[in-house]
Amino acid sequence: MIRNARFEDIPAINNLLRQVLDVHAEKRPDIFKVGTAKYSDEKLQTIIQNPATPIFVAENDQGNVVGYAFCQYRNIQGSAMLHDVKYCYIDDICVDKTSRGQGIGTKLYEHVKQQAQADGYTAIRLNVWCLNDAAIRFYQKLGMTPLSIIMEQNNFMLQCSKKQPKWK
Repeated sequence: MIRNARFEDIPAINNLLRQVLDVHAEKRPDIFKVGTAKYSDEKLQTIIQNPATPIFVAENDQGNVVGYAFCQYRNIQGSAMLHDVKYCYIDDICVDKTSRGQGIGTKLYEHVKQQAQADGYTAIRLNVWCLNDAAIRFYQKLGMTPLSIIMEQNNFMLQCSKKQPKWK
């Protein structure tokens, strides 16, 4: 079942946020701080209450939160060079490591897509770190393609993978 997050989901959401941080910190410790938290509980409460920043959670049959999608509804209007667009930005999506491979991530994404379409948004966008090969493959499977790429030259990388994703 996919539903909007509630305050009582915060401990489970924090557990999932830690799993995401661990993936990133393992591969890019020069960027990500091990053992930190992306949001405080108070910040999560604020996000949950804001209709422009919905968090959707996936529950398993036992009622446990096993995944989430953090979203932000964004509008580009009146830009000198860009067409007006309303899009749903997925800030973060995660499925618990013990529940992966069961289609939960796809169901979360499809729920986000349906909600965005129902609210008049015409696109879904997100950022994905090149170090996260599994996430890249997942998003490609959903039909997503690169919109822009942030590049770097970093002579101070520590234990980082030089492997780059292969985009279609």
